[in-house]
Amino acid sequence: MGGADGRRPIVVGVDPDPSKRLAIAWAADEADRRALPLRLVHARGALLGRYRSEEARPVREQWSQALETAGERVLREAVAFVESRQPSVEVSASLADGEPAWVLREEAQSASMAVVGSWHLSTRRELFSSASVALPLVAHAPCPVAVVPEPEHATQQPAYFVVGIDGSPHSTAAVNVAFEEAALRGAALRALYAWHSPLLGVLDEDAARRECRRVLSETVAGRTATHPDVELHHEVVRGHPVRVLTEASEHALGLVVGTRGQGGFTGMLLGSVSQGVLHHARCPVITVPV
Repeated sequence: MGGADGRRPIVVGVDPDPSKRLAIAWAADEADRRALPLRLVHARGALLGRYRSEEARPVREQWSQALETAGERVLREAVAFVESRQPSVEVSASLADGEPAWVLREEAQSASMAVVGSWHLSTRRELFSSASVALPLVAHAPCPVAVVPEPEHATQQPAYFVVGIDGSPHSTAAVNVAFEEAALRGAALRALYAWHSPLLGVLDEDAARRECRRVLSETVAGRTATHPDVELHHEVVRGHPVRVLTEASEHALGLVVGTRGQGGFTGMLLGSVSQGVLHHARCPVITVPV
């Protein structure tokens, strides 16, 4: 639920490992920039079926109490971390039953943004396992989702954000968020259209590139008037979208993409591009639904 004043909070998933704080730090800083409340959420998991019988009640109750005690400790430490980092941010905490992906999907229904760490995406096996929280959340959240990697990466000066564009309404929504993020940080913005010719090539490659540039220009048109302080660079880059976006975002403050796409970003929600970007990007990735 939103705050008493109607503001929708930023929701962040809290990992039990106290060394994994980058997602919380990113979310706290974002809440401070946007003057929004921050909601810390820790999911203590669900009991296996064999512990749900009447005979297993003593074990179930003991295990549940242990999880609750541990979860409350995790949240107290996370709240203290946020209060130390961003004292002006209004922070609340929630300990929930259920798997993290499901719990965060529910919390995201009334959030302005959901934030998770991406340590579960460190290998291909983990990327597709039930332990991965990011992909199910990106697939179903109605709000933008920020996936913050561990460990922290080195950014480049002058600071910049990257946004992937394909001309669809989804990339238009991503552009809006990207301009906001860049403006909040006083950063520049690189708007990229990743283009590669079909397997059999095209008859007029120059015409195809001109069309890409037209789509790119139309998608970002008018945003500089709304955000005059954001220095905009738009580029058509030949290559696979995963490679182009990953390379462009290596030293970026963040990468913004839509959760659906066409052309160079086909299948942006759960297809190879979105999975590839989440797997390879070393900067925070913000996915934006329409």
